[in-house]
Amino acid sequence: MSVALAKANVSPCEVSNGTGFLESVREGNRIFGSSRHRNSRFSCLGGSRTKNGRIFSVRSAIVATPGGEMTTMTSEQKVYDVVLKQAALVKRQLRSTDELEVRPDIPIPGNLDLLSEAYDRCSEVCAEYAKTFYLGTLLMTPERRKAIWAIYVWCRRTDELVDGPNASHITPQALDRWEDRLEDVFNGRPFDMLDAALSDTVSNFPVDIQPFRDMIEGMRMDLRKSRYRNFDELYLYCYYVAGTVGLMSVPIMGIDPESKATTESVYNAALALGIANQLTNILRDVGEDARRGRVYLPQDELAQAGLSDEDIFAGRVTDKWRIFMKKQIQRARKFFDEAEKGVTELSGASRWPVWASLLLYRKILDEIEANDYNNFTRRAYVSKPKKFIALPIAYAKSLVPPTSTRTLSPLS
Repeated sequence: MSVALAKANVSPCEVSNGTGFLESVREGNRIFGSSRHRNSRFSCLGGSRTKNGRIFSVRSAIVATPGGEMTTMTSEQKVYDVVLKQAALVKRQLRSTDELEVRPDIPIPGNLDLLSEAYDRCSEVCAEYAKTFYLGTLLMTPERRKAIWAIYVWCRRTDELVDGPNASHITPQALDRWEDRLEDVFNGRPFDMLDAALSDTVSNFPVDIQPFRDMIEGMRMDLRKSRYRNFDELYLYCYYVAGTVGLMSVPIMGIDPESKATTESVYNAALALGIANQLTNILRDVGEDARRGRVYLPQDELAQAGLSDEDIFAGRVTDKWRIFMKKQIQRARKFFDEAEKGVTELSGASRWPVWASLLLYRKILDEIEANDYNNFTRRAYVSKPKKFIALPIAYAKSLVPPTSTRTLSPLS
């Protein structure tokens, strides 16, 4: 991942450069100035500030049943509540037309040439680190693809905070400053050139800040947590670090005006794709994560399979492990199945990159099976020939018009 930040918010010793665009970021710092700190901390899904200043976290949300009994919501219920809120925020804008309706510009220091340079840099980063996805974005309208590049770069920089070469230097306070900086971006006060591209994007599209905050919360989780008791906990983590990307992207991708699917169901499918991708990452990287002392697998399901962390650290591919992995792969594929229902409902020009991403990531699960479930010492990947075969298939799928009568249902 790639990020290079300077000055007070997140210092170079806290964040890795990693991609070779340090100079452009330094130039952005000079041009756009520094960020301002504010006390506006919303740390959790649907988080809000109470009168006494405390944060309410939906992760511990308890609701009353009609009979007066108290029950704790599952992570899927809580996240789906966020999906409904996100869909409601943009429903009118997305339904009005398939063409981009630009909101009034917010003041951004500099000039149009500098803003164009910022988007060009985002394009270069996306092309370097997400080649297949980048190729698909070239079919999108210029406004949409620039916005997707800006979001991709922000997500990459955020991930790099806790997963880059200098991740050991990152503290919770550094993530707090990164979130303060995010607030500034959404309020038209970019800190550097790459921030300026995102600031322009959120001024032109109905993008809400909550999924961005939630992704930062996922980075916080990575700092404090290396085990997950059950899938409910893991699901919430997957939402934070990957499902959020789907919620960020739908307002940019747009929904086909001919689609009769509900806006909420399209958002839910986008969420499912993020969850599926992250589950696939986890299953692919079991060995790599174990070497870092991390186990992103449900502890209760490991125990039910007769397995433990020690088996993972030992890297033993046994019959118990194969049975366990088959069930994990089956779950990931169900999320991919749910995601497929929503891709067709997107704006026509936006479907190809999403289909390409979905098909190629899904094939990683096939490669894990082909490796006899040895994800300890063998990294599953999709070869270039298989990628080339998948791209025209993705393009053909992108030409399929939306289903005019189907209403998608949330994954249960």
